[in-house]
Amino acid sequence: MDSNSVIQEIRNQNRFVYKKFFEDCYPELVQYANSYLFDQNWSEDIVQEVFIHLWEKANDLDIKTSLKGYLYAMVRNRCLNFLKSIKITDDAKVLDMQSMLSSDYDLEFFSNDDLKIIHHQLLKVVEALPDKMQQIVKMRFIENYKYAEIAEELGITVNTVKTQLKRARQKITQQMAIVLALLATQ
Repeated sequence: MDSNSVIQEIRNQNRFVYKKFFEDCYPELVQYANSYLFDQNWSEDIVQEVFIHLWEKANDLDIKTSLKGYLYAMVRNRCLNFLKSIKITDDAKVLDMQSMLSSDYDLEFFSNDDLKIIHHQLLKVVEALPDKMQQIVKMRFIENYKYAEIAEELGITVNTVKTQLKRARQKITQQMAIVLALLATQ
């Protein structure tokens, strides 16, 4: 069932479709939230709030992307708002970059002190990237530019942007694997 059909069925209060959609998306959205919050319970609460909002406000939603994309954006925004409410700021957008890594590593088993070390090392790894690659990474993850905006601003193709981001991720992942392995053996 496509996004438009699902949202229409939810607007029609079809509990079966809603429940099926919830069951399909819930685990991956919780994992995504956890890449920001590093707390399973908070992550589950936020994703449940997003689904409650979806059910209650279905008639008012104006979804320009896919329904799944909309939910990911809502989860991300609620996670960042939650972190702000408990006075955790992310001025360097480390959480965005770290969530990029979270698909490769399970960070929930690290202590808060270890997570601070990971954040610091992540920033150092980004700073060590080649200048152009570093600029693209910062534009994407710190300034929230879209691929096309980066390409236009730097006078390169969108494919070059994607290639540079892919290479940056590989470099970051390689370097962070060493850091994470060292922390895991402590």
